[in-house]
Amino acid sequence: MTAQMKYYEMHDNKYIPGRWHLRMPLHEDAEDGEEWFDIWRFTEGRVLEIERPIRLSVKPAGIALEYTESVGIPVVHRRVVSRFERLGFQKEVQFIPVDIEGQTEPWFILNALQVIRCIDDARSEEVFYWQPEDGRPEKLGGYKNVRGLKVDPTKVGDAHIFRPWGWKVVLVVSEYVKQAMEADGITGIKFIEA
Repeated sequence: MTAQMKYYEMHDNKYIPGRWHLRMPLHEDAEDGEEWFDIWRFTEGRVLEIERPIRLSVKPAGIALEYTESVGIPVVHRRVVSRFERLGFQKEVQFIPVDIEGQTEPWFILNALQVIRCIDDARSEEVFYWQPEDGRPEKLGGYKNVRGLKVDPTKVGDAHIFRPWGWKVVLVVSEYVKQAMEADGITGIKFIEA
């Protein structure tokens, strides 16, 4: 019998000394320079058609990391793109080019193309649901908050990168992806077992 695959939340390691911090994505050609990009589109689990260039400013400036999040949206260096291509996961992710202030190398937003109903409520530390008294009937019964997220591996199938249905603020990767990123020495990532 083979061991069941493990899964990990993939986060931006905010505690790296001297690191850069990316600001909110903006449309590059906005007339006043301050038109924000709709970041929630990156949690829908589908290929996006981006009509206008996206740019990111850096504040404070510092060491560029190969994996960073801008308001929760993964921004990656071309080395991460190359790793995913070598792993053969092109159907699981979309890489959207972005311009980053002061950078000449290629950078991309990592858009996970799958949302999977896989949260293991019983094993997760705490799970809170929207209730009638919350006054949000459109969210009734859905996840309001999840702490200590645990994934049910039997519900994931052969996916290696995805967002959990109902709690799409988290990006989850397989142990296979985690090991590949660590072997490549990709900077900026923090993994939490899910």
